[in-house]
Amino acid sequence: MRNDNYKPGFRRRNENPHKINRYIDADPIRLVGDDIEPGIYSLSDALRMAQDQELDLVEISPKASPPVCKILEYKKFLYEQKKKQKEIKANQVKAVVKEIRFGPNTDEHDVEFKRKHAEKFLQDGNKVKAFVFFRGRSIIYSERGELLLLQFAEQLKDVAKVEQLPKLEGKKMIMMLAPKGK
Repeated sequence: MRNDNYKPGFRRRNENPHKINRYIDADPIRLVGDDIEPGIYSLSDALRMAQDQELDLVEISPKASPPVCKILEYKKFLYEQKKKQKEIKANQVKAVVKEIRFGPNTDEHDVEFKRKHAEKFLQDGNKVKAFVFFRGRSIIYSERGELLLLQFAEQLKDVAKVEQLPKLEGKKMIMMLAPKGK
């Protein structure tokens, strides 16, 4: 069943994130811009000034008292804002968690081998989730697993700090390590 108001090919337009030109309802406003004397102006004066320069009047800070408006080219302003957001997102560090798995009876040589891997992960800036997995009745050796994880953390104390001490969750005892520099 189709709605009577349905129009094929009709898409709802996104509203502008800022009020521009005649959609600004505050009066008076604080006006800023490149070729303008900053100050408090009436809305009609500000609109006239923007029209003389063939630019848009954009409400930048609506919660200020009086609201701050700027005379600028709106499409260019939106483009630059989007570009800045993209740049900020690209520069964010994404935290990656690497996992290292042990058994309650893991041999000394295997622990050393896994320590080297954990050290490399930590130097690359990743977090390490070290855990002991208990199968069947091996859960009775939970103290041995906790001791293993604490010794592992002690061996990595130069490059890592313990973010979460060993904690039993179901059949896993988990410990989180983070790079020391961060």
